Amino acid sequence: MVILPLAKVSFLMNSIMVVWVTVAVLLILIILIQKGKGGGLSAAFGGGGAGGVLGTKTGDFLTWVTIGLVMLFLFLGVVLVKFYVPETSEQLRQTSVTAPGPGTDGAGGAAPTPTPTPKPE
Repeated sequence: MVILPLAKVSFLMNSIMVVWVTVAVLLILIILIQKGKGGGLSAAFGGGGAGGVLGTKTGDFLTWVTIGLVMLFLFLGVVLVKFYVPETSEQLRQTSVTAPGPGTDGAGGAAPTPTPTPKPE
């Protein structure tokens, strides 16, 4: 059975990770909904009527929501970088790693020694 690295991290860090991904998806959706100078993607999905439904101050509201979500996204990102430390397995904790030397073939056996070729005089 394969254990995912997320299972070895605390419940709080997993919860923060879920909130961070959710904020990222919300940011993407809110930015796509906003009407830019060129009409934006909201016009492609029938955004002409969205101005009447959502009101005339929708741009200001979405701007503030975007700014708030960006601040939350960056804050959670810093928290995750600072405190998200998954436990490593015992194999990764070993400090002495044996690398194949020049006399081995990498599989544990001895590699054939090349014979030197004589130089022509």
